[in-house]
Amino acid sequence: MNDQSFQAGGCPVVHGGDTTRLYGPDAATDPHSIYAQLRQDHGSVAPVLLEGDVPAWLVLGYRENRRVLDNPSHFSRDSRIWRDFNEGRVDTASPLMQMVGWRPDCVSQDGEPHRRLRGAVTDNLYAVAGRGIRRHATHFANQQIDAFAEAGRADLVEDFAEYLPMLALTRVFGLAARDGRALAESSKQVIKGGADALTHNGHIMTILGELATRKRTSPGSDFTSGLIEHHSGLDEDEVVNHLRLVLITAHTTTSNVLARTLQLILTDTDWLSGLISGRLNLSTVVEEVMWNSPPLAVLPGRFATADVELGGCPVKEGDLLVLGLAAGNHDPDIRPDTGVSVRDNAAHLAFSAGPHECPAQNIGAAIIETAVDVLLHRLPGLRLAVPPQELTSTASTWESRLDRLPVEFPV
Repeated sequence: MNDQSFQAGGCPVVHGGDTTRLYGPDAATDPHSIYAQLRQDHGSVAPVLLEGDVPAWLVLGYRENRRVLDNPSHFSRDSRIWRDFNEGRVDTASPLMQMVGWRPDCVSQDGEPHRRLRGAVTDNLYAVAGRGIRRHATHFANQQIDAFAEAGRADLVEDFAEYLPMLALTRVFGLAARDGRALAESSKQVIKGGADALTHNGHIMTILGELATRKRTSPGSDFTSGLIEHHSGLDEDEVVNHLRLVLITAHTTTSNVLARTLQLILTDTDWLSGLISGRLNLSTVVEEVMWNSPPLAVLPGRFATADVELGGCPVKEGDLLVLGLAAGNHDPDIRPDTGVSVRDNAAHLAFSAGPHECPAQNIGAAIIETAVDVLLHRLPGLRLAVPPQELTSTASTWESRLDRLPVEFPV
């Protein structure tokens, strides 16, 4: 922990006592307590330290998150205006750069460049979403279940949710299924951060670079070929970086939500019985998960384009802001009692908002709904094998993931 005050540029200056770190052992075990303490100490926006003790503002309030997300002219996604990086306080090899550094992709840009690139992504995501994503998810869900169906028990994180979305995405991208597990592991490490993040990002970029080269000479009806052939005219770097963007975000967020959805229906009999009886549809369950356990707890990153006050804090031009989606969803100003269900309310922050709202959410929803439906039909009598209070999670700066979900079922 470090004491901090504000330098002329606005970001916290480390002095050695109290600024909260959003990484490390404390952040890994109980991030919601950290968010609550920061809200008590600072209000809706708080100074924090990211990996490498890099200073940033964490946006905790729901309304303040929406203000940042909806106003790219004031809070840009373009990290080339990030003062700490430009002044040499953040190294290009920092694991943080895998999450907030500039890339030639649509999430790193605003305005017309963003619209051109995002158009290529969304056009092709809509195309592949309508071309068999549920069929791919069904195939791989059954394949995963076949591996443990005769055992009468499984860990639905390791044996099901952790890899299923990536396996479906290999078909969408035109990749070999054998690449799925390695890509899933590397994607997880990039989000987690740490010393290995750069190496794992390199693995991903190598596989995707080879894929793009292959598809330029042998195109197919897949997402990769669609990006290459799109009328927006993406160059080689833009194609590969958008493959990286969609692959990492679609897999990691979908696998996280799938695990949390299974956790909810297996620890709350009302949700499970509602699904089985037809009183509830799965999208309602997923919305509940999106409010309580969004797949990205903290969204990187926005950069102030000018001096501005946000939540009473003096944000300065070039400051880095990270968006507390989980904290915003639990903001007591909009949810005074988080124990009350938010059923049928889709105003959560889980998909971000504004021009950069997640374009792949329909694909994720299709994979989750298909996976849960196949699982419940294949394994009647599925039940949790441990008391709910024994389930644990591990968090990084950006997400909190369920460690394991042991289940048993009759064979």
